[in-house]
Amino acid sequence: MPPTPPPTAERRAAYAAELARGTDRFHEPRRDDCPWCGSTRLRTRLRTPDLRRRRPGTFVVDECGDCAHAFQNPRLTPEGLAFHQRDPREGVPDGLAERLLAARGGAGHHRSAARAMLPFGEPESWLDVGTGLGYFPAAAKEVHPYTSFDGLDPTRRVERARAAGRVEEAHVGRLTDGPVATRLRARYDVVSMFHHLEHSPEPREELRAALAVLRPGGHLLVEVPDPDCAFGALLGKWWPAYGQPHHLHLVPLPNLLGELEALGCVVVATDRRAPHVPHDLSGALALALGRALPGPDAPWRPAPPTPLQHTARRALGRAAAPLLASTAGAERLLAPLLRRTRFSNAYRVIARKEP
Repeated sequence: MPPTPPPTAERRAAYAAELARGTDRFHEPRRDDCPWCGSTRLRTRLRTPDLRRRRPGTFVVDECGDCAHAFQNPRLTPEGLAFHQRDPREGVPDGLAERLLAARGGAGHHRSAARAMLPFGEPESWLDVGTGLGYFPAAAKEVHPYTSFDGLDPTRRVERARAAGRVEEAHVGRLTDGPVATRLRARYDVVSMFHHLEHSPEPREELRAALAVLRPGGHLLVEVPDPDCAFGALLGKWWPAYGQPHHLHLVPLPNLLGELEALGCVVVATDRRAPHVPHDLSGALALALGRALPGPDAPWRPAPPTPLQHTARRALGRAAAPLLASTAGAERLLAPLLRRTRFSNAYRVIARKEP
């Protein structure tokens, strides 16, 4: 990834003017009940700042004492989400640390997920939701060479995916957008969502919308972080899967299975092993180091870092690189064991839409 140019004085001033209005408007009122089951037995699971980009604000994840659903509370408003999703390349760690924090598995992981659909026949058409630059469809074509892959993403990155030949059709928006849902209704044999549902303000609506664009007998493939992962309790706010402020919901496996069955689906496969991506410890270390080091320049900072701070960040970051690399290597070696335990950090569900 090429280095991001320093923010201009005009952009820094624009952020300063926006932040001068306060950040309370970025949050909805705190809710007293669980958005999944309605229980009022809530406990605070963690309270954290934005550890990755250092944008202003404190974020709380609550957990339901009855159904164990974890959710951001108070949740970001659409304006707050837009603020925190703006300028995604700025204010983030660079080099190895950024690769660790962004880990979602490489082409091998994508091919493994695509192979999970082989027992259910060769699909004619496949929509990848939240596809970004289309790396999953590009890898999945090696497993399903006769399948037509389309991509949907709320950003225009999906158009770059089409230009690169990774998807055939590029759709900008969300499944829950009326025009998108109407245009894509009942078009696909498979709809996939890889680490997408946790970003949705309303995961139930997202699931219903996904089923609407499936043909009868089609399959929904979902991968999400597992809130029951033991790393969540062990690492606390440093667990990368908490992903604050961007992860709005962490849905336990039983809750997702129950919802799919309530929507009339038949769950045909679940897997807590293959979706595991070994980056919990190295990602937590990268977050902790990023918090300890002087921050990179970003337009929401009132002033750029001093030359001394910039030099110290580069020098200390280079000194920490071997530790990060060795931790990442150890995690990869331990992955075959960890994915068979409660330390597995993600799960996969495949459900069939009944005719």
